[in-house]
Amino acid sequence: MRKLIFVVFVLCCIVTNAQTGTIKGQITDKQSESPLPGATIELLSEAEPIGVVTDYDGYFRLEDIPVGRQTIRVSFIGFETITMPNIIVTSGKDAVVNVSLIESFAQLDEVIITNKNAKAKAINKLASVSARQFGVEEVTRFSGGRSDVGRLAANFAGVSSPDDSRNDIVIRGNSPTGLLWRLEGVPIPSPNHFSTAGTTGGPVSALNPNLLKNSDFITSAFPSEYGNAIGGVFDLGLRKGNMDDYEFTAQASAFTGLEAMAEGPLGKNRGSFLVAGRYSLISLVGGGGGGTSAVPNYSDLSFNVDFGNGKLGNFSLFGILGNSDIEFLGDDIEEDDIFAAEDENAFVESGFGVVGLKHQISISENSFLRTIISGSLSTNTYEEDRFIEKNTPEQRIIRYKESDNNETRFTFSTMFNSKLSKKSTLRTGVLIGNYGVELEDRDRDKQEDNDGDGDPDLVVFRDIDENLSIIEPYIQGQFRLTEKLTLNAGIHGQYSTLNEQFVIEPRAGLNYKMGNHQLSIGYGLHHQPVPLPLLFLNENVNGELLQTNKDLDFVRSNHYVLGYDVKISDGWRGKIEVYYQDIDNAGVEPFPSSYSTLTEGADFSFDNDRVSLVNEGTGFNQGVELTLEKFFSKGYYGLVTASFFESKYEGSDGIERNTPFNNGQVINFLAGKEVKVGKEKKNALLFDTRLTFSGGRYFTPVNLESSQQAGFEVLQEDIAFSEQYDDYFRWDVKFGYKINSKSKKQSHQFYVDLQNVTNKTNVFERRYNRVTNQIDQVDQTGFFPDFGYKFQF
Repeated sequence: MRKLIFVVFVLCCIVTNAQTGTIKGQITDKQSESPLPGATIELLSEAEPIGVVTDYDGYFRLEDIPVGRQTIRVSFIGFETITMPNIIVTSGKDAVVNVSLIESFAQLDEVIITNKNAKAKAINKLASVSARQFGVEEVTRFSGGRSDVGRLAANFAGVSSPDDSRNDIVIRGNSPTGLLWRLEGVPIPSPNHFSTAGTTGGPVSALNPNLLKNSDFITSAFPSEYGNAIGGVFDLGLRKGNMDDYEFTAQASAFTGLEAMAEGPLGKNRGSFLVAGRYSLISLVGGGGGGTSAVPNYSDLSFNVDFGNGKLGNFSLFGILGNSDIEFLGDDIEEDDIFAAEDENAFVESGFGVVGLKHQISISENSFLRTIISGSLSTNTYEEDRFIEKNTPEQRIIRYKESDNNETRFTFSTMFNSKLSKKSTLRTGVLIGNYGVELEDRDRDKQEDNDGDGDPDLVVFRDIDENLSIIEPYIQGQFRLTEKLTLNAGIHGQYSTLNEQFVIEPRAGLNYKMGNHQLSIGYGLHHQPVPLPLLFLNENVNGELLQTNKDLDFVRSNHYVLGYDVKISDGWRGKIEVYYQDIDNAGVEPFPSSYSTLTEGADFSFDNDRVSLVNEGTGFNQGVELTLEKFFSKGYYGLVTASFFESKYEGSDGIERNTPFNNGQVINFLAGKEVKVGKEKKNALLFDTRLTFSGGRYFTPVNLESSQQAGFEVLQEDIAFSEQYDDYFRWDVKFGYKINSKSKKQSHQFYVDLQNVTNKTNVFERRYNRVTNQIDQVDQTGFFPDFGYKFQF
């Protein structure tokens, strides 16, 4: 540790005030995505304007630009002029700015757009409502975010994630299993370390934000190209490496670990490579984190190799590979451990991987074809040994649980995009996903001792090797009906080879602009199978194990959204959205009970005794969301989001109940300030803070007497989700310092992130403790200091 401090001190001493950097990028037509040669780019931040024009492929380069936040203006004849502020120029890395222009509705009119509210709009031009984009700066800047895109999303309106131990995303009261993760245009499994089959979250993200480009997050009524989800969409893209120069990054952080990244030019056709590897710092220095005293080990490798533009089009190879493991040893576990118990030894391993090949070729001046072939893998194993009569002469250990789950995906996606005119764009395609599922689960929990050995039997709940395909054709278009009125509409289809069900899903969105005001309305029909661990659950029928949930139909969801967006003043934006989501066809038991598949997916496991389910469950989510946002300008930013919602469901008993995701309200306040320092005011002090308040989660109370008699937790399912934990509150504060080198292409950044500074003891859960034979409360993570250092050169 002393050596590390010494190295950091030396780095600080060798840098002084910054001088210049580079802004570069590509200018394209937003509708056709084709390059715009001859577009003009002007630097507006300096007294004497600096300007360049794009080359044949739409690329530009502005050199010797003073470091700090700069503003450029992009113009092209016949297109709306756009102004891009807050471009961060450093001495250690080129600033890459890719801008899409839209053709002017009226050819003779001059339209100038100040893009200070750019993040309020999705990158996907066909997303009408409930969508916004985010970038790497936000992921790494917000306090308490742990450089995790999932935790970043928790700050947006409509999203709830009051769990310090996992990054599951609850969108408008939906289960996290309703979320679709996409990378480079193809669906992927949960991109998290320590994830388990069927879930979409985990304790640590495997996504490296330093490789991400601006991406979309959509919470409702998403466009027709997205399917197999009812909650929301994370549509992520990887940026290209530097096409002109070699650049390197070294980074250290308590949560993301040690990182090394390299990028640079490749070949003669403007190709590039980008590769980064990370390894957990906690496993090197020792100690637990995130609610456990056990030491987690995790690492990941991410890459994006672009082979440039050739006669056959553009090819790129991308991928993420990650693995993780942790051991929970009962003798080393503390009483308040979130994930383990004192009378157990548990061993966890997981893996995640996705590799894809993307090809794009121009069919004409205004049309292109994009095709992606990818393979992905998600694995997790869990072994649990339990002490019987621990710390007595009769102590023994038995294998209590074990699981070995693997999911492989092979995906083919092709999409044709054509700009028919300046007023209309057509997009059509198909996505074919083949899923190979191997699930093996054995468990003694809540079982009888039928073999007479004195222990509950180790029962097989899942032992399957299945294969299914989901085929998703779609067609959609954007129609600029007038200069103020835009219609996005399309149809998505979904077919499963498992039960041969085919559904058609209409989607539509309408935007009406009135100066600084915009009114939006959206509708979408969406379908999704129940989670695979439930779909392939075994039931013992007359001594034979059968998958009695296998023929369940898709869960169906209708989304209705009304939104109003206003530009309050320069850099300020306000937004309100009202929504209603009607859900049916959820899986419920064939006899009167409180169970529904809509309540699954909030932790690492699924119920293993919910068999012979039928598609008769219903539910609804409704609410209102408020956003007040000050985009970064004049050295500061601010964001206030407030969501007030209701999430209900009905099981087969017909009683309306709260879902476990019905927090009722979520309020976030974020703010940050950047102060220029140094002789030439080129370095910066950074300050960020975040306050989060949320209603507590609903839970099913434990029947203590029955649990004591049975020796395992028994819940009062007749009053399921009738009690609510205390409200959640957390305050995070982050300090940073950014330094630019005077004579070399180098920059440094330091930060300290003080998470939960008030040490608020938010409730994790109340659960039956076999050791104490009582109901114990387990709290979430208290005060935790994170830190980070980044060196770019």
